[in-house]
Amino acid sequence: MLQSFLPKPQLDEADVNRGLRALVLDAVFSQTMMVLTTGAFLIGFALAHGASNTVIGILGGMGPLAMVIQVPAVWVVQRFRHRKAIVLVTALVSRAAWLAIAFLPFIVPAEHLLQVLLPVLFLTYALGNVCGCAFNSWIRDLVPEGRLVTLFSRRLSYATLVGALVSLAGGFAVDYWKRESWLPGGANGSYTVIFVVATLSGMAGVVYLWLTPEPRMPEPNGEGFFTALRAPLHDRNFRQLLVFLSSWNFALNFATPFFSVYLLQRLGLSMSWVIGLTVFSQLVNVVFFRYWAAMADRLSNKSVLLIAVPLFTLSLLLWPFTTMPNRYMLTIPLLVLIHVVAGIGTAGVTLCGGNLAFKLAPYGQAGAYLAVNSLVSGIAATVAPVIAGFSADWFNSKHLALTLKLSFMTGAQGTQEIPTLNVSGLDFIFLTAFVLGLYAIHRLLSVREKGTVKESEVRQEALAEMLRNLRQVSTVAGIGQLFVAPFAFLSKGGGRNTGLGD
Repeated sequence: MLQSFLPKPQLDEADVNRGLRALVLDAVFSQTMMVLTTGAFLIGFALAHGASNTVIGILGGMGPLAMVIQVPAVWVVQRFRHRKAIVLVTALVSRAAWLAIAFLPFIVPAEHLLQVLLPVLFLTYALGNVCGCAFNSWIRDLVPEGRLVTLFSRRLSYATLVGALVSLAGGFAVDYWKRESWLPGGANGSYTVIFVVATLSGMAGVVYLWLTPEPRMPEPNGEGFFTALRAPLHDRNFRQLLVFLSSWNFALNFATPFFSVYLLQRLGLSMSWVIGLTVFSQLVNVVFFRYWAAMADRLSNKSVLLIAVPLFTLSLLLWPFTTMPNRYMLTIPLLVLIHVVAGIGTAGVTLCGGNLAFKLAPYGQAGAYLAVNSLVSGIAATVAPVIAGFSADWFNSKHLALTLKLSFMTGAQGTQEIPTLNVSGLDFIFLTAFVLGLYAIHRLLSVREKGTVKESEVRQEALAEMLRNLRQVSTVAGIGQLFVAPFAFLSKGGGRNTGLGD
């Protein structure tokens, strides 16, 4: 029994394959836990207890703030050198803490609940980051480099699909629980059940981590702890990657914590609608994971990022157009379009952003390199939502409207106003995040990766791959062109004959 917790001097092909299968199943259960304890569920739980935009911003920054724990975690991993044992212990404790959060509304006075929630959340996130540091080092040495993209694509695809279905069920459960007065605890009762289910799912993930073998860590090269942490900063190319990832995480986390707030409060949608849109975006993720993985294998991770990052950045620009200034007939179609574009972009960034960091981290030094990456990105992702939260409260009273006036010489109504843009409150946050995203795209261009091709070639390859996929769906040229037309403009010479339906 004890042997299963210890690293093995050598892993054969059967060990590696068994470990890869277990990692996929762990991802499914861990993702289930994550979707039920973050995003709309955590935000909804906080809003139900009177959280302001500032508190929502702090909640959004708690997870990234805990990433600073990965720096001392590097020392723990180097000192004890039993990464699997560290992962199992920290994962077990951090996931079990969600049982305490589940029952907070029943044991803590309502006026003090948020004050207790924040430190408990930080504890779970901190232990999770110690777990993540050891896990990254462990997996970097376990998975052959040629199988990294394939493994992460499978993990993300299965995990996202299952997580999407579970979160959709959770959204309907919250709305149903609110409507039925006979169910105990009201809205609080629904969140308690959801967090308990999340905890049980997290524990199932720990079982599959236990079944994953660990290779013995390479012998230390004699460098001290601080020397190992300085190495990524002295690596010029990895430093460029750090600048890109930190600027991207700042832009991303400036906006994403407020998506659910916008949908629930500004648009007045139900939790089922909010989760439904999220699930729809995640299903788009699943479809495009294989698509981006195939492109990354043929081209490079950076090549995919050059397309995926601008797509997500574009989705941020569309949010203010969903109100003029209230819901109107195009609100839902625009929300669907936003979640499609964001889903496509997120799939590429999630898959290839992590892969690029893994690829540029030298063998045997992955723990230090990835810890520094987590630290730098975590600081950016911590500061962004906090600043955005304070900014959102300040922007609540600000309003910008642009209208188009049509004047007529005759008729009862001589002038008619047509709203063209109406920006207020959280709209300013999304527009700011869009500008920050443009800067992140600029920083991505400085990162070097072996095999990266010109951006124009990537766009053409992306369009060609999409055409190949669409031929399997429909041979009717008009239907294919309907879906491809927006992407054709991204491609150099987009007006050329695409060959659909040939």
